[in-house]
Amino acid sequence: MTSIALAVLAVANQAAAQEAPMQRVEVTGSSIKRLANEEALPITTIKAEEFAQRGLTTLADVMMALPQSASLAPSNAGSGTNINLRGLGVNRTLVLLNGRRLANEAISSGYANLDVIPMSALARVEILNDGASSIYGSDAIGGVVNFVTKREIEGGSITGQWVEPERSGGGDEQRATLTFGKGSLASDGWNAYATIDFHQRSRLASKDRPHLGSDEILAQIGRSRTIGSGGYAMPANFTTDANKTARNPYAGICAEPYSIVGAKNTCLINNSEYGTALHENAQLSFYARATRQFSEDHTFSVEYTRGQAHILAARNPTQSVAVNGVTAQLPASSKWYPGNSGGVPAMSGLNGAPLSVTWSVADLGIAVQKDKQVNQRLAFVDEGKFGAWDYRAGLVIGISDRENYYDRGFVRGQGLLDGLKSGALNPFGLQDQAGLDYLKTISVDGIKNRDSRSTYTGADLTVSRSLMELAGGSMALAIGADVNHTTTRDDKLAIQNEVQYLNSTASHGEGQRNVYALYAELDVPLTKQLTLNFAARDDYFSDYGNTINPKASFRWEPTKTLMFRGSANTGFRAPTLFDAYGYRLPGATGKTSSRWDDPVLCPSATPAIAGTGNPLPGYVESEVCDVQLPKQVGSNSNLKPEKSRGFTLGVVMEPIKSMTLSLDYWNIRMKDMLANLPEQVYFQDPARYANLFVRNPDGTLAFINNTTMNLGGQKAAGIDVSATYRFPRSEYGDFRIELDGTYLTKFDNQLFPGDEWVSNIGRFGNASNGTTSSFPIITYRWKHTLKFGWSKGDWTAQATQNYNSKYEDQNLVAEQYWRDINSYKPWNLTIGYKGIKNLQLIFGITNVFDADPPVTNHSGYSFSYLSSAASPIGRSYNLRATYNF
Repeated sequence: MTSIALAVLAVANQAAAQEAPMQRVEVTGSSIKRLANEEALPITTIKAEEFAQRGLTTLADVMMALPQSASLAPSNAGSGTNINLRGLGVNRTLVLLNGRRLANEAISSGYANLDVIPMSALARVEILNDGASSIYGSDAIGGVVNFVTKREIEGGSITGQWVEPERSGGGDEQRATLTFGKGSLASDGWNAYATIDFHQRSRLASKDRPHLGSDEILAQIGRSRTIGSGGYAMPANFTTDANKTARNPYAGICAEPYSIVGAKNTCLINNSEYGTALHENAQLSFYARATRQFSEDHTFSVEYTRGQAHILAARNPTQSVAVNGVTAQLPASSKWYPGNSGGVPAMSGLNGAPLSVTWSVADLGIAVQKDKQVNQRLAFVDEGKFGAWDYRAGLVIGISDRENYYDRGFVRGQGLLDGLKSGALNPFGLQDQAGLDYLKTISVDGIKNRDSRSTYTGADLTVSRSLMELAGGSMALAIGADVNHTTTRDDKLAIQNEVQYLNSTASHGEGQRNVYALYAELDVPLTKQLTLNFAARDDYFSDYGNTINPKASFRWEPTKTLMFRGSANTGFRAPTLFDAYGYRLPGATGKTSSRWDDPVLCPSATPAIAGTGNPLPGYVESEVCDVQLPKQVGSNSNLKPEKSRGFTLGVVMEPIKSMTLSLDYWNIRMKDMLANLPEQVYFQDPARYANLFVRNPDGTLAFINNTTMNLGGQKAAGIDVSATYRFPRSEYGDFRIELDGTYLTKFDNQLFPGDEWVSNIGRFGNASNGTTSSFPIITYRWKHTLKFGWSKGDWTAQATQNYNSKYEDQNLVAEQYWRDINSYKPWNLTIGYKGIKNLQLIFGITNVFDADPPVTNHSGYSFSYLSSAASPIGRSYNLRATYNF
């Protein structure tokens, strides 16, 4: 149920209020304690029991289902699950745990990884949908997500959950939790509890869902795999100094399943064999809380959180890339040279010339990196009264560590080149025993290649009190102050200089920042019907100076069944510590996500459509055409903060008994937006962005500058819709229907000041996910969650639809393949039973109708489905059992 309609629901709660004393609570978005039914903030609340009822097994599932969210799941974001409210970027959504910040994910240091939050300890999740919070921080331009843990737990519980896809292959999940608590705050004056939660999901390989990336589908959308030629494969393709046209000694008879036949009788890597639909990942979290209640008005609590998560990111096998500008070459002395004793077929026109080979080392299988994160947080909270003042003080110490390892399948690049030169390695087939033994000597499996840490230390104090009685109640004032110190350190270790496959080199970046803030809030209930609220926040950043950001809101309730509300605010977001102080390298730091034609060395009339260009004489087609090009990411010392303005205006109604309806219009504008340019921008107008194509003295491409920049601006607006109807109670049980949706009216980007504004609604536009992903943000015109619920006695059932409207495809393909992406609307079903003493059972079916994810011709997606917005698993079954003791 959404608390977006709290004021209207107060009518239904009156009877309950007469039976039990109402408690004053803090509502997300305010520092003033009120009765819960006095507030009517634009908040969406998801209670913990809803996770199971909707078939949600991870916080990634929760965030992906939010209508206001354009989040990425761990299958696409190596940094873990993030939350991206309004599609404004993950760095503009503020994530809190019990109203206070965590240490951010360690590399980008701009947002929290939700995978480290203890799901089993949560009581609810509250999403504050109007941004630029003057209470928590002016950087919350997109909104605030507050994960609230249980206040106390008595007794224990054990939960086990199993999720099994209907189709064969990976993607299965297992969860186990153990929770135990002792003591009662009401009778004993204390409580302590702890919970441990483990979840894992196995890798789903692309070949487990071959129909999603079949040759037939790829051909229908203009992305046929066989139009390319040359490139890294096994058997390897090669060129010579005299002939830059790629050739293959097996004349188009390639070695399945490792490669397929490409154009001009060359071989191509078989992405169907090596691709990953969902990465393997696991989370282990621990949460403990101890609370002492000294009096009715005074409590002190200590909480400790430790979340550990890892993702095993798989990619195509290691390739024999150039080392320090020297390409991989096979000399005529090697027995594997065509026509020599190794059995590789002879070829005409070689005459002993060295071969420059593009080889994918199939013997090593997929190359897997292990990305491990550990987030720890210790919090002390003291709450009480001092005279007429309520006070709340806290101290938070957070540490976030992130380590990356070469898990398997990686070798030293120079070792590959030396092995080819000596004859130990065969680029045209699988290795003999001597070759396998040699590969082991140059392996770097298990070696750590990156070590990063971010920290957050913050102290805060808020006091509030009633000032005077007005016609509508007590006018209340809250005054607060907080100070925090954040640091970042990111080290790409020296071993990266030896593993050229990932095109990454050793680097070091570090930075720190102090923020001092004062804030005040005044709540003015002018009448029983009209309440005004004013707040302001003054932040001083040690590196970006001072900023003051106000916020004003109102609530007008002319009748018990009708309420109007609105707010206005400004926001300020300094560059993240990574953006400002992360690593800076003079050359390439990685490769583009999608494949492109070099607009100079592989010119085409339509450079944005990869594979349409032709290489200039002397250049190898597979190196400059339809290929992942080198790019540079990293920090930018010339960045300035971005600023925003926003407002909301809404109405909440009870048109008929047992029905609530709310409509909230929201509008956000930003300038000097901090972001990376999406890759397609460079290639849709390469002449304009020629200065961002940095070239070597010989004209070859050194890298594309894709560092964070201050771009122009962004305008986003839409309408949030929430409706709930509870049917009259009947002998057949209690029925209810709920709808939460968001309709976008505007999502325009301006790349640079003075440029035209370009709409991104329902299309792949010019807004990116920043440092998390270079893919454009998915901005649906309409997105909703629809729920049908039923309960009777010990039985419950719920059907949930998550709906995304249709979408214009990227369409950087030949015009005859331009298309729209169909709407995506999977249904989930759960049935619960609690008729057995101390035992609760929930059975669920996810994606009841086995809907395939939407097909896309965006070249950045390894196969043809939109994996950043939909799951490729298909129909799956889950069983959850909880035993209380």
